[in-house]
Amino acid sequence: MDVTILPGKLSGTVAAIPSKSAAHRLLIAAALAQAPTAIACPAVSQDILATARCLSALGAKVLHTEAGFTVVPGPAPQAALLPCGESGSTLRFLLPVAAALGVEATFQMEGRLPQRPLFPLDRELTSHGAVLTRTTETTLTVSGQLAPGAYALPGDVSSQYITGLLFALPLLGEASTLTVAGRIESAPYLRLTEAALSQFGAAPQWHAPVYDIAPRAFQSPGSAVVEGDWSNAAFFLASGAAVSGLDLHSCQGDRAILWLLSRFGAAVSQQGDTAAVTLGPLQAQDIDAAAIPDLVPVLAVLAANAKGTSRIFNAARLRLKESDRLETVAALLRSLGGDVTVTADGLIIQGTGLTGGTVESFFDHRIAMAAAVAATFASGPVTIRNAQAVEKSYPGFWADFQALGGKLQ
Repeated sequence: MDVTILPGKLSGTVAAIPSKSAAHRLLIAAALAQAPTAIACPAVSQDILATARCLSALGAKVLHTEAGFTVVPGPAPQAALLPCGESGSTLRFLLPVAAALGVEATFQMEGRLPQRPLFPLDRELTSHGAVLTRTTETTLTVSGQLAPGAYALPGDVSSQYITGLLFALPLLGEASTLTVAGRIESAPYLRLTEAALSQFGAAPQWHAPVYDIAPRAFQSPGSAVVEGDWSNAAFFLASGAAVSGLDLHSCQGDRAILWLLSRFGAAVSQQGDTAAVTLGPLQAQDIDAAAIPDLVPVLAVLAANAKGTSRIFNAARLRLKESDRLETVAALLRSLGGDVTVTADGLIIQGTGLTGGTVESFFDHRIAMAAAVAATFASGPVTIRNAQAVEKSYPGFWADFQALGGKLQ
């Protein structure tokens, strides 16, 4: 599906969709608990549904309702087929969990997911009793039984690896440790993990640089609520709209979009659960993206419309997302007349403004949404190819874009 957006600004208020980062974690914790849990999550995406499907394959009964999910834990099977689609979170979180449960689990992967790295998580799993087999180009099987012990991961590779082990290690019957070496990138995502584990009585003890993980049975709180998603709200906030249903004290790292918009020169206000932005003349910024990689596409659009030269750095991990996001963000800006240089770990962007043109989404949801934001700044129409890519994380994006005054063809 291609869409063409006519020049025009957005205004008004839209409700935040549920955070897929929080939803993944609450669904997994609920499936591992001793009793059913009702999870309030009124909107879902392809990634959230992938985790729900895989948890069902691992023995839980996951019922999708209008209000969200009802998760009823069940015994794990001996073998399971887990269709994780393109969801890196689903794969990296559930690979250690399946190994801890002793399930011979075959993960089916789509898109770029088979090419995305698993090292050194795979090394830690295999050195503690799991067996990983790449059965085909798009399937990965884990078998064997994960054993308790001393685990170690670098902090600057992927917080998702750490999260997967934090869910798995309490299931092993004996205490384990997880040492996180060096600087931790995307640390806010670990706070989300710790919060979910705490809700279900399985929180680890953090004594830097080590997590002490006792054997615990996950205890259902009965109900849980998936908070609003700052990552996706950022696209509308950067377009000068307001978003409601946000926790203004959330530990989601992408809540930093408000601070970053203020740095660019926008007027930001917060009241209750609503954040609102009024755009004005923007000034170039230097941005350390280590803790906020998902914000880079929309921040790059802002930089292209800010006076001066902006630099985004510590973003090398973006090369391993649904697309090589350093290259695809650069392609997006160049397609609309922008001036951008790709570096080893980031982007240098000249604030020359944007014209109209045709943009490839590269089947990457965040590139498609960033292109929509770019269209609100551009001087001419913007056509986005394969705009359905937004369904991975935000199926209602185009409806909300129109509700805020966006002009689509």
